[in-house]
Amino acid sequence: MNIFEALRHDHDKQRSLVDALIETHGDSAKRQKLMNDLKTELEEHAKFEERFFYNPLMCDDLTQDKARHSVAEHHDIDELVEELEQTEMSSPGWLVTAKKLHHIVHHHLDEEEQEVFQLAGKALTQSQKQTLADKYNNAMH
Repeated sequence: MNIFEALRHDHDKQRSLVDALIETHGDSAKRQKLMNDLKTELEEHAKFEERFFYNPLMCDDLTQDKARHSVAEHHDIDELVEELEQTEMSSPGWLVTAKKLHHIVHHHLDEEEQEVFQLAGKALTQSQKQTLADKYNNAMH
């Protein structure tokens, strides 16, 4: 498995969670569980993706700008998660914010897979792609 396959596997999990989240209603146990699962998944993924994917890309001129942009988007996502946590789950504003989160998560993951992965494929060696995947998977699971 290479780093792209490892990241894509977790991206798919995030898409499923955020898709399910905006289908929930009110202050329900299901909404709370999905929110907790999504928050954990996003935090862990961002932390280890930055450590084992974006750090090496920051050192390469070809990928530096895209890496910085993606890390900035991780912070935007964190802020929306925080905003959701501070909003009553039963309020109409909660779903509005959840839909913003849904939009930015999908945008971020699509951009990573369609743009960053292509550049990173050129910047990283085959052996780096595998080593980084091992480190990422060991940290995540």
